[in-house]
Amino acid sequence: MLEQYVVADGIRYQHQVSGWRQAIDEVAQPLLDAGSVKPEYVQAIKDNVVQPGGTYMDVGSGVALAHARPEAGVIQTSLSVLHVGQPFLLADQEDHPITTMFCLAAEDAQNHLSLMQALASFLSDEKNQRRLEQVSSSKELRAVLSGL
Repeated sequence: MLEQYVVADGIRYQHQVSGWRQAIDEVAQPLLDAGSVKPEYVQAIKDNVVQPGGTYMDVGSGVALAHARPEAGVIQTSLSVLHVGQPFLLADQEDHPITTMFCLAAEDAQNHLSLMQALASFLSDEKNQRRLEQVSSSKELRAVLSGL
């Protein structure tokens, strides 16, 4: 279900990142490479994080949904994901440790809703949450996302 939105090379694993800014750069790069978003979109995500309440992207269980408004530079609805072995702190806040970051790009409200429904369905499954926590490679992450 989620795989229909994932761009080529859009599933990534890294042992660690230097912080949330690098995590956003890493998770957004496949979307940039695929031509799904413009560089301004990535900057808009970072700008959202530093705004008051920017940690709304943290949906719990170490998962964050990085996104911005479509008009910030979305060209095509798409998705990428980064899982890190060592948690990073969203907005440098101790109460927001993240190990899995999805980068969502939706070109309009309907696509945004469809993508969010697919993610919500995936993330609401406790089995998927447990499997995400144990991922240690891109191959394992792809298997979790595809339901294998």
